Amino acid sequence: MTTSLTTTATIPDPLNVQVGGGHYKDFAIQPIEYCMKNGLDHCQSNVVKYVSRFRTKGGLEDLLKARHYIDLLISFEYGDEVQT
Repeated sequence: MTTSLTTTATIPDPLNVQVGGGHYKDFAIQPIEYCMKNGLDHCQSNVVKYVSRFRTKGGLEDLLKARHYIDLLISFEYGDEVQT
């Protein structure tokens, strides 16, 4: 038995679909699009995400999350070189 994959389906642009709110839809470029096009890692991407949305979603909590990811990034990149 063979299965044909010739069926054409319309798949919506994932950048036009947001699950769980609309806090990214009004940006000129969504954080995920910026991060992917610039090859950012997980920590960098989360900093961009949380700083971008803090005024429309999480407020201070989002800024604290961004700071946490910056601290993680410093630790991963510089380890013991950093003196606090």
